[in-house]
Amino acid sequence: MTILVTGATGTVGRHVVARLVAAGRPVRALTRTPETAGLPKGVDVVNGDLNSSGDLAFDGVGSVFLVAGIFDPAHAADLAQALVGRAVAAGIARIVTLTSSAVTTGRGGHYDTLHAVEQVVEKCQVAWTHVRPGEFAVNKLDVWGESIRNESMVRNAYPDGIGVPIHEADIADVAVIALTRDGHAGRAYDLTGPEALTHREQAQAIGAGLGRAIAFEGLTYGQARRAYLEVGFPAEIAEFILGYQAEYAEEPPSVSPTFEQVTGKKGRTLAQWAVDHAAELAPTA
Repeated sequence: MTILVTGATGTVGRHVVARLVAAGRPVRALTRTPETAGLPKGVDVVNGDLNSSGDLAFDGVGSVFLVAGIFDPAHAADLAQALVGRAVAAGIARIVTLTSSAVTTGRGGHYDTLHAVEQVVEKCQVAWTHVRPGEFAVNKLDVWGESIRNESMVRNAYPDGIGVPIHEADIADVAVIALTRDGHAGRAYDLTGPEALTHREQAQAIGAGLGRAIAFEGLTYGQARRAYLEVGFPAEIAEFILGYQAEYAEEPPSVSPTFEQVTGKKGRTLAQWAVDHAAELAPTA
């Protein structure tokens, strides 16, 4: 049976597609821009939008990878209900949702949207698994990328605040196992990277991966907020990021054992993530 991957050209979805293809699984990839998808040969790339579920084709689909964050937040539950209802009617047997560890902790922000989608999926009478990553390492491309490229420098508030950023490929590994193997139904997998690192240490780890020293400069909350605004973050997103960092500075997150338990291997380090993104972090001059 075909596996439908939503968000197929996204940060995690692209890895999910590649792993399924490598495993010889038939894949239907949903994207709003199929002409620029750039996905592996053999993938059935279809034009569609989760916010218009009538466009989706479930014929021959046995499992769905559902990226909950793509839904319109104001109508997430209703949109999810329409999509899941059509999928179940078509005979799918398994849904794996990508949400966030915010659902586990009940933290604000995207929690309401993601939790609402999870609730819909749990009531749909098919096998379900929730994949709930914490901080994405790849977000550092937006937050730190420019200063790393141009100055070999990271600037951040809370220099000694702890983070456990996870490589997007590790998230995909867990999702693919849940999509293709039995024994994961009814589970919610909270995922982190394999190392708890201060922001200073994260800069060092990225430098180790890139093979050059990356300096660190501490900022105040206000300085960091202005820096985020200057690189194009909306004010509410800047506050959202800093809110997480403030929380982690006082209540440090811990390394979750879930990735290793599910996959049987160690998670990719932040240094390895930097190796994998070296081209995007290379000096521009």
